[in-house]
Amino acid sequence: MTTELITKGNFPIEKFKTLETPFYYYDVDVLRKTLDVVKTEAGKYNFLLHYALKANTNSRILSIISEYGLGADCVSGGEIQAALNAGFPPDKIVFAGVGKADWEINLGLDNDIFCFNVESVAELRVLNELAGAKKKIAPIALRINPEVDGHTHQHITTGLRENKFGINLGQLDEVLNLLPSLLNVKLIGIHFHIGSQITDLTSFKALCIRLNEIQEQFLGRNIIVEHLNFGGGFGIDYEHPDSMPDFKTYFEIFHEYVKLQANQQIHFEPGRSIVGQCGTLISKVLYLKEGISKKFAILDAGFTELIRPVLYGAYHTIENISSDEILETYDVVGPICESADCFAKDRKLNRTKRGDLYAIRSAGAYGEIMASQYNCRKLPNSYFSDSIG
Repeated sequence: MTTELITKGNFPIEKFKTLETPFYYYDVDVLRKTLDVVKTEAGKYNFLLHYALKANTNSRILSIISEYGLGADCVSGGEIQAALNAGFPPDKIVFAGVGKADWEINLGLDNDIFCFNVESVAELRVLNELAGAKKKIAPIALRINPEVDGHTHQHITTGLRENKFGINLGQLDEVLNLLPSLLNVKLIGIHFHIGSQITDLTSFKALCIRLNEIQEQFLGRNIIVEHLNFGGGFGIDYEHPDSMPDFKTYFEIFHEYVKLQANQQIHFEPGRSIVGQCGTLISKVLYLKEGISKKFAILDAGFTELIRPVLYGAYHTIENISSDEILETYDVVGPICESADCFAKDRKLNRTKRGDLYAIRSAGAYGEIMASQYNCRKLPNSYFSDSIG
């Protein structure tokens, strides 16, 4: 990962003191700068982008992203509707997901979305039936498990052989044999997604090489698809929250290693890499608890507001934005009645007192969108740098 600096927004601490915590704070300048860079770097090669809504569906975030002309990558009917409501054109919406309900498929068909990323033979048959009932032809891409390891957490690895997602390479001939009999679907693409928070770029090089091999299998059947969709998964640097992902090198890999056929287009579905660094969870310190050998900073935010540390063992940079005092070591924990409700252990932070504000950084992706009301807690509010004043 690069440590190319982006402008660090100064937290409006005095304003924060007037707001009920915990809440999400989004730096609009960081979001727009990231969008500018990703569009510029992808645009060098005419790559097409679909923002992955699962990372964050805050309505303001979606409206800003839609301004930049990106399409939408959706994994539920609710996300399709959110994309439509935010102004994403239907002909730029792709619909993935291993368990698409009939009503969700019908929503996509009714709105003539760009493509359904199909993940199994069973889904293919259902989609064909539902499209036939509407006298429509559903455009599809086959989501193929390329058996490429993304070298990421086991809970967010998706491209290996035995996985609930996608079609295994060994089943591909069966699917291609079936397609001519399904008159209400049209194969237009190949889709991959090998995992999330991938920072080892050699994984993407391996994906390109595997795509070239799969294309040879298709060419052997005289099949040339128009669209090659490499999904998302490009990670961010959680240890350096003021850094931007190295989009330049990322896109260069696909430009260099993919062997394109005539008139083929390459698509990506970035999510975390676009919104991750613009978001921060702001929380207040409720208590300082002295243990025998530990100090606990007990926050009013817990895994109900940010579940990633509990779910993945994920690291987030944490800052005490109220203190410039000497560093001390704390376990940073939340108020939820679960022992797992911990953001960090043995973390060095500026000396803390009750009422201090903590900023949990790089929380723009898979933060607010995964918030829950466990323990009957309220969902967090969100505020934006260009309107908080």
